[in-house]
Amino acid sequence: MLAANSGLAAANPSTSAVTGSAAGKAQTGAMAAIYLDRKHLLAIRWMHWINFPVLFVMIWSGLLIYWNDSDNAYKHPHALYRVGVGNFTLFRFFPAWFWKLIDGPYHVTQGLGTHFFFMWIFAINGVGYVAYTLISGEWRFVVHQLNSLKEAIQVTLVDLHLRKGLPPQTKYNGAQRIAYTSVILMGLGSLITGLSIYKPTQVHWITSLLGGYEMARWEHFWLTMGFVGFFGVHVTQVILAGWNNFRSMVSGLEIRKVGEVSIEAERSKSV
Repeated sequence: MLAANSGLAAANPSTSAVTGSAAGKAQTGAMAAIYLDRKHLLAIRWMHWINFPVLFVMIWSGLLIYWNDSDNAYKHPHALYRVGVGNFTLFRFFPAWFWKLIDGPYHVTQGLGTHFFFMWIFAINGVGYVAYTLISGEWRFVVHQLNSLKEAIQVTLVDLHLRKGLPPQTKYNGAQRIAYTSVILMGLGSLITGLSIYKPTQVHWITSLLGGYEMARWEHFWLTMGFVGFFGVHVTQVILAGWNNFRSMVSGLEIRKVGEVSIEAERSKSV
């Protein structure tokens, strides 16, 4: 069969030439239709990937502390916080099987030591991220704009398959801008509430401003739950966005179609 095909090509050189020419044009057209754009700077990528395991360890060690602090002789041991209204409770954090799953009981010393150690890494990485974002000008892509809420609603409708066509964007859309700005503020809130719990006497004025020690604990807990919720949505959106989006956070480069706004070009304008 191969020999027959070769003979046919030799007998019809013009056909072979036309085929080769068409393939060349197709290849040239495909190359011209896309380009590589620098989406994420190196420092941003490093701090992103450092923060991921650090935050995971912080949440895990915080749960070990929570188990001990919520151990009591009342009706709901190890389940201090709940979701509900008045006397109605929808559910409580956390069931007994959960503590068994993470081997939570009686590890408060391990939890405290681990939490306080990784707290410094979390704080340094967070301060470094904010400082670099401000100095490099990347904050222009992150901070929400006047139309971010409108864009966020449009993006949500697209995700729910109630609308077609995403609004135009550069690095992030309106929903992402709101989410990432909120996460930065949540990180700051976690550090402040955590410090007021860690040193309630030394920073008593901060603890008082937060509503007291118990209120600071409550705020710290729900900020953590906010991080858990963000993490779930973030991972889901990364999977839905596909490999091109994930790869850009690893290599920094994203494949974009010709005609789409260049992030690097927009970055150069702001310099």
